[in-house]
Amino acid sequence: MGREIERKFLVKGDSWRALAKGTACRQGYLNSAKERIVRIRTIGNEAFLTIKGPSVGAIRSEYEYEIPLADCNAMLDTLAEKPIIEKKRYKVPFAGLTWEIDEFFGDNAGLIVAEVELESEGQILRKPEWAADEVTGDPRYFNSNLIGHPYARW
Repeated sequence: MGREIERKFLVKGDSWRALAKGTACRQGYLNSAKERIVRIRTIGNEAFLTIKGPSVGAIRSEYEYEIPLADCNAMLDTLAEKPIIEKKRYKVPFAGLTWEIDEFFGDNAGLIVAEVELESEGQILRKPEWAADEVTGDPRYFNSNLIGHPYARW
């Protein structure tokens, strides 16, 4: 069974920008119910279908498959819940882990969030200086919730 253990933090300052180049990402949801999220996403020239179960703390089931880019773009345009999440993703190595920083645009402009995947829920985590408050358990920051409740309306 696929599984992810992920912690999420708000990002402060701009020092992280010099550490990585960003890649454009378009993301949409075919189902955003918290019990079974079905997401489609392009990252640069690649596309993925992801199915996630409900979060229990920092753990949730996750299954991800690469799909044809043209198919993903068509589904984003015609089948996905609107609005589409538009963001730039940066990958920043720190203390042996890869942090993914998402800078959001559109109705979620101004929101910058860092995520890091762990091997276990109890794994010791050293935070970079640009990682601020933890928002792992706050559903407002779930990408699937940013569709109906964008950051600009908080």
